[in-house]
Amino acid sequence: MAGSGRLAMRTLSRCGWIRGSNPAVLSRLRDEAVVRPGFLSQAEEDTLTSELEPQLRRRRYEYDHWDAFCGSTIAGLSLLSPSVMKLVHTQEPEQWLELLLEPGSLYILRGSARYDFSHEILRDEESFFGEHRVPRGRRISVICRSLPEGMGPGRSGEPPPAC
Repeated sequence: MAGSGRLAMRTLSRCGWIRGSNPAVLSRLRDEAVVRPGFLSQAEEDTLTSELEPQLRRRRYEYDHWDAFCGSTIAGLSLLSPSVMKLVHTQEPEQWLELLLEPGSLYILRGSARYDFSHEILRDEESFFGEHRVPRGRRISVICRSLPEGMGPGRSGEPPPAC
C-alpha cells in the first residue's frame, strides 16, 4: 500500500534524515547529499505510482541499476516503502553516510557524494538507520540525472542513448 511507511518514519524524524561516520563527513557533504522528506504529498505519490504501475508491469523488473554516462547530479523520488541509502567513500570506507528515505521523499546526490562515494539501498535484513529498524517493502525510485557538461540542446555534444 503506497505510503504505508509514513507513520513509522515519523517516529524516527527526531533522529534527522542523514547520519554520518563523523561530523567532518557530514559537514563536507552537507550540500552534496540532500534529503527532502515530504517532497510529494500522499495524493501526489499515489497519482505517480498509479501512472507508473502499467509501465512497470510491462517491463522486466530490474534488481540493480547502473549509473549511465551522465552529469554531476542525480535526483530521485522514493516511493512506496521507507528505505535506507548508504554511501561509502570508495577510497576511505570508514567514511560513510546513511540517508533515511521515506515514501514521497526527494534525495539529491552531487559533486563528491556522487563521484567519490558508492551508493546502495540496504536490503530489508540490513535496513537500519542507526539503531532503528526500517522495514523494507516494495520500492519504486524515479531517478533524474543531469547531462554531462557541454551536452544538451544547442551544445556541440549529443547525449548518448543511455542518458
